[in-house]
Amino acid sequence: MSRLLSGLSAEHRARLMELAHDVAFASGARIFEEGGKADRFWIIRTGSVTLDMRVPGRRPAVIETLGPGELLGWSWLFPPGGWHLGAEALSPVRAHEFESELVRQLCRDDTRLGYELVLACAQAMGHRLQSARTRLLDLYGPYGTSLPGH
Repeated sequence: MSRLLSGLSAEHRARLMELAHDVAFASGARIFEEGGKADRFWIIRTGSVTLDMRVPGRRPAVIETLGPGELLGWSWLFPPGGWHLGAEALSPVRAHEFESELVRQLCRDDTRLGYELVLACAQAMGHRLQSARTRLLDLYGPYGTSLPGH
């Protein structure tokens, strides 16, 4: 089970999953582009996805690789929502896809579910930001830089 879904009660998990539909992406498919409209999100079922960031004059820098059970996309939480990174299928991917407006309406209708979902997304965001920080230090930090606790 995904970390996002495990943060929800069984009832709320079932209600959210009623809004999901299954999608597939071929290896190499661009799922979204940095700056594009964030109107959906995914929970990866199989395969892996890279998150990347545009770097002027260079190939996009891979910030993180996501795998089964992980949340892909959190920018939808903040309308009008624009992607902060790009995403590409590293291998064939199957995922549950959710349309953001339907999920936001569900959250407005059931504020307890909304609270649980926002907390679960915030955990994913915190993890993602820490991973990005570590990756950027690896790429651009001085040799021998280490993070406390690593």
